[in-house]
Amino acid sequence: MIELPKLLVSSVVRGSRQGDSHGGLYLVDLVRKRSEQVIDWNNCDINFEGRGADRGLRGIVIYDGRVYVAASDELYVFNREFEIVASYRNAYLKHCHEICVFGPHLYLTSTGFDSVLRFDLTAGVFDGGIFVFPQGAQLGARAFDPNQAGGPTAGIGFHLNNVYVDGRGIYVAGRKLSSLVRIGANQIAMAARLPLGTHNARPFGNGILYNDTESDAVCFVADARQVSIPVPRYADAELLNLNLDESQLARQAFGRGLCPFSDTLVAAGSSPTTISVYDLAAGRRIQSMNLTMDVRNAAHGMAVWPF
Repeated sequence: MIELPKLLVSSVVRGSRQGDSHGGLYLVDLVRKRSEQVIDWNNCDINFEGRGADRGLRGIVIYDGRVYVAASDELYVFNREFEIVASYRNAYLKHCHEICVFGPHLYLTSTGFDSVLRFDLTAGVFDGGIFVFPQGAQLGARAFDPNQAGGPTAGIGFHLNNVYVDGRGIYVAGRKLSSLVRIGANQIAMAARLPLGTHNARPFGNGILYNDTESDAVCFVADARQVSIPVPRYADAELLNLNLDESQLARQAFGRGLCPFSDTLVAAGSSPTTISVYDLAAGRRIQSMNLTMDVRNAAHGMAVWPF
């Protein structure tokens, strides 16, 4: 019998109008196939301009009994009852996507600055930043102080959307990067090749794991083995609000959000918000759970719910 965990999942609603829901947080019970929306992110101060821009909640990390969730330009901290207990902003945090934790630090992708920010979880302050930039045919990386002027200027050259950190370095990936990049103490180097248009790319086991969003598949590549598993698709007649997306960006089968919970089992998200479990060893999807058929509502971040 496969043990399936509960998940905390965030979503973004593309093409939202002011007064509409912009997504939120859901507790998803994969065993009982039940979901509960614990936060409806209806924020009237949202900036509606730009692709995806400020709508909805993004990356999720659960650390030391607190739930850390990124919005576009703010890091929110919730207790387990989903009450906001703190929030943090920084001048260099914009269009944040995914976040991760390593040791006593949280790392955040600042997509709007082609950067990764570091947040000290003990002190409650942003204490570091790394700017990624083109350097001829290669890439360069420069550290900066996120609390001082002189950092990077705003720009989305690489559309950095994922960060993963371990003892080997900081791994970053983005929709406009053709590789998973590792940033070490003194160098930046390609860790693995990627197709353009990925989300959530990261090392996993002896290979790399990612959402190939352009090809509508969850992928795992290791040595000579490549696993590509299609995300769920629905008949057009089942989809809701196809005519309400003023951005013309919402589509079904947009794969984003990954949460490994064993050596071979991975939960992943797709639109309209659907949470699926993939068996990488068997090369197949073993379960799917749809939360809404609103095609504008797209899964984003996810984490195992430990409480």
